[in-house]
Amino acid sequence: MAAVLGGAALAAVLAVPARAGEPEGAGAAPGWELTPTGTDARFRGLAAVSRDTAWAAGSKGTVLRTTDGGATWRNVSPPGAAELQFRDVEAFDARRAVVLAIGEGEASRVFRTEDGGATWTESFRNTDPRAFYDCMTFFDHRHGLAMSDPVDGRFRILSTRDGGRSWQVLPDAGMPAALPGEAGFAASGQCLVSAGPKDVWMATGGAATARVLHSGDRGLTWTVAESGLPAGDPARGVFGLAFRDRGHGLAVGGDYRPDQASPRAAAVTGDGGLSWRPATAPPPAYRSGVAWLPHSRSAALAVGPTGTDLTTDGGRTWRTVDTGSYDTVDCTPDGGCWASGEKGRIARLR
Repeated sequence: MAAVLGGAALAAVLAVPARAGEPEGAGAAPGWELTPTGTDARFRGLAAVSRDTAWAAGSKGTVLRTTDGGATWRNVSPPGAAELQFRDVEAFDARRAVVLAIGEGEASRVFRTEDGGATWTESFRNTDPRAFYDCMTFFDHRHGLAMSDPVDGRFRILSTRDGGRSWQVLPDAGMPAALPGEAGFAASGQCLVSAGPKDVWMATGGAATARVLHSGDRGLTWTVAESGLPAGDPARGVFGLAFRDRGHGLAVGGDYRPDQASPRAAAVTGDGGLSWRPATAPPPAYRSGVAWLPHSRSAALAVGPTGTDLTTDGGRTWRTVDTGSYDTVDCTPDGGCWASGEKGRIARLR
């Protein structure tokens, strides 16, 4: 796109149907344009900085960075990380980023770079075998949180006040009790998201109900609400959240098993997550990632292994606009939107 587009313009671009039989990324039809990554890693972590700059983090300890709009990707993986599974990345600019590796015990780690990935510092290594970190988010360049599945019956929250250089476990006195079997899904880096200086939301699944927890004080105290998304099975729940401000949010998820249907796989809130309303026309299948289009009050994208869906009415109705496989999506204020997923797939919205 030659000029910066607002959310309404991006939504209009996506609403134009592709020509029949045209392959993904071909011709002039709008949609996702795959970029050459040179790897088959699965990228569930994605941080879009601008239309030109983005970071992706994935399997086999792989971290990639582009500064030319995806024309080229540089492998900037931390040395010795090949056995780790990176599932989230938060980037402040082209040089500073924080990545999260997930897993039980010491498999959960945090790395930070200040020089575009030329060097990395391991700033956190989990030593509690009961903890399993899933996602992280930053409120600004200094303050951030990471979440672990429940330990001693409550979700565990990790906090940083120095941009990810050091981390401390927060007290859990203000955390509601977890339900039996409840956990987070490290599927898209969007099970923990923030908006503004203090508000943060956490998505859960695996229990009798799929819930969304909210904190207005950077993770010290939390309230909880039922999302209405599919639940009652370890494979079902809320997988991704997106908030365009502290009041208006979207939730997507379902059942990640490809042979299982995912009805009611999206919901919307207008009161900061105190209550959720099901989408009247949800995506047709499981979705793991969601993002508001920049400068829009009503347009957003949801992605999953079977396609991309667009809403232009704030999440009430969705329709499929692409059938490519993606796990997560992120958009930037200057009009850039990126998606990433399996087999090294990273795309930019054309």
